[in-house]
Amino acid sequence: MKKITLTLVCLLIIACCAGRIIAAKPVPQKNIIMTVRGPIEPNAFGKALPHEHVLVDFIGADKTSPARYDPNEVIAIMLPYLHDLKSRGFTGFVDCSPAFLARDVKILKRLSEMTGLNILTNTGCYGATNDKYVPAYAITETADQLAARWIAEWENGIEGTGIYPGFIKIAVDAGPLSVTDKKLVQAAARTHLKTGLTIACHTGEAQAAFAVLETVQQEGLDPSALIIVHANGIADPNARIKIAKTGAWVELDGIGKDSIAENVRLIKELMKEGLLNRVLISQDAGCYFVGEEKGGQPQGKIRPFTAIADQLIPALKNAGLTDIQINRLIVENPANAYTINVKMKK
Repeated sequence: MKKITLTLVCLLIIACCAGRIIAAKPVPQKNIIMTVRGPIEPNAFGKALPHEHVLVDFIGADKTSPARYDPNEVIAIMLPYLHDLKSRGFTGFVDCSPAFLARDVKILKRLSEMTGLNILTNTGCYGATNDKYVPAYAITETADQLAARWIAEWENGIEGTGIYPGFIKIAVDAGPLSVTDKKLVQAAARTHLKTGLTIACHTGEAQAAFAVLETVQQEGLDPSALIIVHANGIADPNARIKIAKTGAWVELDGIGKDSIAENVRLIKELMKEGLLNRVLISQDAGCYFVGEEKGGQPQGKIRPFTAIADQLIPALKNAGLTDIQINRLIVENPANAYTINVKMKK
């Protein structure tokens, strides 16, 4: 028995040193980031993009299927875009395509292995667009039943792949939460309490954002467990600041070459309030569009993952941000946001 124990310890040490993978199964670990290749230490995440996409299928939950695309074609088309990102020193990549919107964890793992990027996938359900991407069971099941599904993916892996989610992705429509949308938020909160996975919620509008924030707090979560996705879509700057002051993350995504000046302004606005440590920046870029010829590449629909590296960071430096402040935005904040820990309301 002692010999077996010693051997296991040695194997874990070797694995940790060689590949930074610190266990074969996530439970009951905390203080790690879960990638599609396994858990890593938060300081290994590196420069990271917290909201991007490799592929997506907008046909609807009742029609989407892996049979609608060729995985090898997806990889061949998307691999150069990821290599371009890696060549700019980025090593963290959060893929936000949820189940029933072409989440394909096998493709993500292959791309992670081919590029060395630390890629995250998710559990959860996308409730925006009037439930077009919500499976039928999510309409009828309770919040607890949905949470049980998502917790099972954390405990057992996704669809028998041995690949685990690194966060929870949900989405709600603008305005007051519908019955289904509120249930998804409640299910996400209950999943967090059992797993420590961060919740990233597509909102982009103030009323919905505050309703989501209120709901997770009612479920006993600290706001720091929540990312308000598309926060640069919130028209009222005071609303965005108020959300960040609660401790929730505000994500400025959709950043592209045509929105650099606007996002510099938004970052400086939040920085002036002492809230730089609550800001995430990403591009919501990519991706291979299922149903389009070669994923939409010939039509120029695939957006590179390089606008932050090539345009935004130089613009932030020109606007007076220091290397330490930029490092906060692209290294420290993503690692803090996606580190797995249960965050209960104080």
